[in-house]
Amino acid sequence: MFQYNFMPLEDTLSGRTQEILNSIVRAYIETGEPVGSRTVSKRRSDGLSPASIRNAMADLADEGYLSQPHTSAGRLPTEKAFRCYVRSLVAGRIPTAAAQRVRAEFSEAESMEALVHRSSHFLTELTHNVGIAAAMPSGGQVLDQIELLALTDGRVLMILVTRDRMVRNRVVMLGEPVTQDELVNIRNYVNRNFSGWTLREARLELVRRMEMERAAYDAVMRKLSALYQKGLLESDKVAEVHLEGASNLVGIDLHLTREKMRDLLRALEEKQRLMELLDRFLEEMPGGVQVRVGLEAAHPAMKELALIGITLALPSGLTAKIAVLGPMRMQYEKVMGAVLHIGREFVDVG
Repeated sequence: MFQYNFMPLEDTLSGRTQEILNSIVRAYIETGEPVGSRTVSKRRSDGLSPASIRNAMADLADEGYLSQPHTSAGRLPTEKAFRCYVRSLVAGRIPTAAAQRVRAEFSEAESMEALVHRSSHFLTELTHNVGIAAAMPSGGQVLDQIELLALTDGRVLMILVTRDRMVRNRVVMLGEPVTQDELVNIRNYVNRNFSGWTLREARLELVRRMEMERAAYDAVMRKLSALYQKGLLESDKVAEVHLEGASNLVGIDLHLTREKMRDLLRALEEKQRLMELLDRFLEEMPGGVQVRVGLEAAHPAMKELALIGITLALPSGLTAKIAVLGPMRMQYEKVMGAVLHIGREFVDVG
């Protein structure tokens, strides 16, 4: 049932070169320091000389797998190196005692909300990173049209109609004045571009377009973005999302200013941002563990982060996503094993 899905690999390395790269990445994960040829030589059992390893490291640097912070220093693996490294890994196993405790606590979960909360908690506990769990209705509903009406006191009535004849009404506070003419422009834009799309596909494409046009945002696009954050293209069945362990990111050297770290932590507190992250990097491939290295496309402060997760089709008809967010310098086998185990338990109970 479970398999692995990794980012496409740009190049294929020879066996020895791949082994050397793996040694460098493992050493860097353990120490966080630049890795020299002597360190790699000591880790190998084939007696390959430091000079031969230096030549291989020079070739890897030329191909973009390694960087050198200083002339006299060792080398650091790049994002490309981590993507290559994770392809050679096999998920580890969580300790027996932890597995028994997960089984016991999952069996006592009386609701999907409780199951989601316990999943994120155990992922954080097992990996010491950020655990994320979500359960959401199928994104297969097809958009027919939306209607937007300005109410008093800055409120907006959002009406969503899908092709299965479901009509959902929601009143939201936009946070800034908006005219009916602006709402008509937003309505026409969404209906013209996304009628006939599934809600999930429409949400993903709308996010992509808003990101592309962010530099040229006008008042209408800004208000469209605000309405989207309020659930413009969401059905009545709201996703259950929980994140735990965001504070674990504070102790990691992500080369972020204090302001950018605060911005990252605020982003992780927003349910809509979390759903966008999971939708963007965890494709609808039920059962496949996916590893995504370098998440700058989701948020500028996520450049040095990685996401390991799985999408699950539950017997109830819901879709669940189980994931761990952490630094590129993480114990991938351990995290993959935790994600796999929590995913299996989630399916059994959910």
